[in-house]
Amino acid sequence: MEKIYTALGLMSGTSMDGVDASIIQSDGNSEYSIKLDKYFEYGDDLRKKLINLRDKVLKAEDLKTHSSSIKSITREITLFHANVVNEILINSKLDLDFIGFHGQTIFHDPKNKISKQIGDGKLLSQLTKKIVVYDFRQNDIKNGGQGAPLAPIYHKLLAKIFEGEGKINLPVAFLNIGGIANITQINEKYEMISMDIGPGNCLIDKWIRVNTEKNFDKNGDIAKSGNIDKFILEQTIDNFFYNYNRKKSLDINDFDISFAKGLSLEDGAATITELTAEVLSKKIIYQNIFACGGGRKNLFLIDTIEKKINF
Repeated sequence: MEKIYTALGLMSGTSMDGVDASIIQSDGNSEYSIKLDKYFEYGDDLRKKLINLRDKVLKAEDLKTHSSSIKSITREITLFHANVVNEILINSKLDLDFIGFHGQTIFHDPKNKISKQIGDGKLLSQLTKKIVVYDFRQNDIKNGGQGAPLAPIYHKLLAKIFEGEGKINLPVAFLNIGGIANITQINEKYEMISMDIGPGNCLIDKWIRVNTEKNFDKNGDIAKSGNIDKFILEQTIDNFFYNYNRKKSLDINDFDISFAKGLSLEDGAATITELTAEVLSKKIIYQNIFACGGGRKNLFLIDTIEKKINF
């Protein structure tokens, strides 16, 4: 029997709103059980710092230009993660074998073998007195990968377990809607294809942040109340599929909301949501689909995607 490891995973996604912490026991192959799932929200000040920093880093050279800010915020989010870990350790009776520390991605350019995640794994290890595994993306790129997405291995494990329990039938797709959306598609032989497929929440969230005091469109209610600008949509869709169809991994900075300039809050949200749904729906080839990630909570987006999928 393979050793069962107890790991605490820390994930801060492209929405930059906080840290998801999960303790999982697994052999890394066919066995797993979830022992804890908890969310720790960033304060408004830290969240704004992270978004402002990411918006400044548009090319590799910007990493050097803003190195001082990067160093400062790296320490700040590492301390935040350390507080998360120590709070969990105080309240949990489990003995961790290691911590998985994703860090906060601020720049992703796999073509030039760069994926920058801020977060100091060595400092986190010192502060928590635990083994910390980190810098996942850069290590993947060095070994010939794209650096993202990283969730497919977990999706494959879930598919094996759920299929064995009779809960799902293969083939199956996992649509993970974060800031960027990625998909994992698994056939009857458990052969897996996974890639980033387009914007998830990033364009919708940015439109809402720029035009309101809110951070996201809750349930998609703002988009639902607006009207789609079909002329702008058709022009933008052609551009999207031309530029991004061949990329296997994407960065938030690959996209912008300038095409919606001049639209009302509601019509802009409606048009951007329609664009997002159109792009994502074109990449889904299997009928059994599980939606995950923060975007699953945007009920209007999910409903729009469902209406576009025809089997």
